[in-house]
Amino acid sequence: MSFSTLGLSEPILRAVAETGYTEPTPIQAQAIPVVLGGKDLLAGAQTGTGKTAGFTLPMLQLLSSAAPSKGKRPVRALVLTPTRELAAQVGQSVETYGKYLKLNSTVIFGGVNINPQINKLRGGVDIVVATPGRLLDHANQKNIDLSRIELLILDEADRMLDMGFIHDIKKVLKLVPKKAQKLLFSATFSDEIKTLADGLLHNPELIEVARRNTTSERVAQVVYPVKQDRKRALLSTLINTNGWEQVLVFTRTKHGANRLCKQLTSDGIPSEAIHGNKTQNARTKALAAFKARRVRVLVATDIAARGIDIDQLPHVVNFELPNVPEDYVHRIGRTGRAGNEGEAVSLVCAEEADYLRNIEKLIKASIPQKSVEGFETRLPEKTKSAARAKTNSAGKRASQQPKSERGDAKKRPAQQNKKRNAQSDRRKEQPMKAEDVAAYLSQMKAGMR
Repeated sequence: MSFSTLGLSEPILRAVAETGYTEPTPIQAQAIPVVLGGKDLLAGAQTGTGKTAGFTLPMLQLLSSAAPSKGKRPVRALVLTPTRELAAQVGQSVETYGKYLKLNSTVIFGGVNINPQINKLRGGVDIVVATPGRLLDHANQKNIDLSRIELLILDEADRMLDMGFIHDIKKVLKLVPKKAQKLLFSATFSDEIKTLADGLLHNPELIEVARRNTTSERVAQVVYPVKQDRKRALLSTLINTNGWEQVLVFTRTKHGANRLCKQLTSDGIPSEAIHGNKTQNARTKALAAFKARRVRVLVATDIAARGIDIDQLPHVVNFELPNVPEDYVHRIGRTGRAGNEGEAVSLVCAEEADYLRNIEKLIKASIPQKSVEGFETRLPEKTKSAARAKTNSAGKRASQQPKSERGDAKKRPAQQNKKRNAQSDRRKEQPMKAEDVAAYLSQMKAGMR
């Protein structure tokens, strides 16, 4: 199948061809005809599947097919994203694929001066890509009118709910016409996503590409057991010994990202950090330097990494394993994209053995373990908390966190405790298994007939 068979216009096909893409991915092949047909859509797609083009291309086709409005352009399409980086990525895709069309677009998010955004909106735009908070700021100040929206897209809806945007989303929905075509893209189908979809979508088409929570076969995964205080030295050794020139490294905290960045730089490895405490300008510069290979390592937290889209990123490193297993899948999805091979390396200490076990249970695979001379250590077969979880399985559900981290949480400042509580809520929202997703989709179809 080629893009030319999907009902896209010549200007759009020309722009797609210039990017080097010749065949649509499964999510694109399935989603584009549905959107062009005017139907609502609920799509399950992981990062790296080409989902952005899956809604961007038909959106551009629909908007360019209609006669242009006289006078000031009304906002006709709205794309909501959870983070600034993802908004910028989607905005770039709109510009890339719409370069030969007479459509205007803009990206609005917080962390930057609002005045240039106001000026852009006043000039009239067809497409707005936004984060919920800054969009509502503009709406409250009467800078934007959403009453003529024809197409509303929620990208990475599960992430928006995880980040507490549900109330903002509901406020936005009240400003958008009920008759507008609506698309919801999510990597998971939690109860909250189902509730949102039921209230948002009208008789939607249901698409899911590949089984949820699976990792790409193009990504080679490996675990290096290592003592906690030896992680940084091992990471530097791996980078220098293997000649890695472009490495995305994940840490759990902003402070940890800053500290590791400084340590790697002192080891002679040019590095930058990207996280929520950085200004948008600093984050943009760091990402640009990484893409241009002016720095070898980009150290990031999970939220800040949303929207990092580098087709040929060869290496992803989990300096610390995430305590939410689904985040592992999202992290390593940053490599092995667009048909390229990738490698995902995890540095795992004894205290993270339970996290590793939960990840392997989620992806239904054991990750190979290797060692480097001078850093050898072994992970425990089963930690006390894992044994306790098994013992209590018939009673109350045990926490996924090791006991040591649950105890430490009581000592954390209020802000960190709030974050921990949010993560705990996310663990309660475990997505359904593949077979449950299929059953749910069948039930929705049956109920909509």
